[in-house]
Order: sequence, then structure tokens, then C-alpha cells
Amino acid sequence: MAEITAQMVKDLRESTGAGPLDCKKALTENNGDFAKAQEWLREKGLSKAAKKLGAGRTMNEGLIQIYAHHNKRLGVMVEVNCETDFVANTDKFKEFAYNVSLQIANLSPQYVRREDIPAEVVEKERETQKAIALNEGKKPEFVDKVIDGRMEKFYEELVLMEQKFIKDDSKTIAKMLQETVAELGESIQIRRFSRFALGEVLGGAEESAE
Repeated sequence: MAEITAQMVKDLRESTGAGPLDCKKALTENNGDFAKAQEWLREKGLSKAAKKLGAGRTMNEGLIQIYAHHNKRLGVMVEVNCETDFVANTDKFKEFAYNVSLQIANLSPQYVRREDIPAEVVEKERETQKAIALNEGKKPEFVDKVIDGRMEKFYEELVLMEQKFIKDDSKTIAKMLQETVAELGESIQIRRFSRFALGEVLGGAEESAE
């Protein structure tokens, strides 16, 4: 077992912002490996963040983020909530809100969460995918599994939280939200958004951001 020195704890605190006891435990659990200790603390923070996300906390603070494309032909308005005005005024929170507006401008989601999609829309898509699968000659016993796989792609296209972040496709918007909660230490939610494109047909935008 590697010796955990005060300097090691200090260095880890400075790089992660975690408390001294957590840093010492992280180093102990990972035999003094600095990189693994950092990852251990990050995962611990994400675990705490997941609990906060489901804690039913009151989120009446936040901001309305407005994004306008450079040619003024496309705009987004999104409401992002948090628990306190202190967090709402942090650069990290503002950066998160901006990134969400940029995501909406570029990838045109229609809903914040999967649960927001009307049941009839989901059922219609399942029926469409079933017809396509059968026309492709899929065996009836495998059709449901094929539909489930294609529905996941359907959700990823329409649901903001399930889309891959345009600046880092290794994470979804949901994961980015979780990481932001872990860093800022309080609950955050994307409440609602609207996306406008000049000349769009209602129900579907004709133009996306470049």
C-alpha cells in the first residue's frame, strides 16, 4: 500500500476541489494513483449528482438563455433552472445554458425528455417501424427487438436529453447536465425551450445552424 502524504492530498484537493477527507480516501482506495483518484472523485460526484437530480428539490432560480444564429435566421430560447441565484450567476451555469441553446439550434430536438413525447406519437412510430421491419423480411419473433433498437434512435433524434453533445459526442446532454450538477453542487433542470427558424413550416424547422 502506497504511503498517502499530506502533499498528495493537497495536490488532489487543488486539482479537484474535493474535501481533504474525500481526497485522502480516494488516494487510499486507489493505492496512491493520482489519475485514478481523480476519476474516483469524479464518479463519486456524479453519483451524488444523480441523487440530487431525483431529489424533488425546488428550482425557481436560473436564467432564460437566448441564442441567435449569426445570420439572424435562426434563434433559440431555453429556460434552465437551479436552486439559488448564486449558482445561476456562475460562469459554469451560464456556460451550460449556452451550450444547451447551441445544441437545440443545431440538432433541432422537439422534446426535453422522453417522457414528454405524447403516447400517440410513440405508438405511431412503433407501428411505422413494425411495418418497415416486416417489409424488410424480419422474422416475426425478432420484430419487437428490431423495433426497440430503432426506437432508441428515434428518441436520440427527438429528445434533447438523449442527444449526443455537439461539442463532445462521448457524452449526452443528460450526462453533461449530471456533470454540471456534480460540479456546482445543486439541482439543475432544463425546463423548456423554443426554436425558431425563418420561414419554417410549423412542426418542423427547414433550416439548422451551421
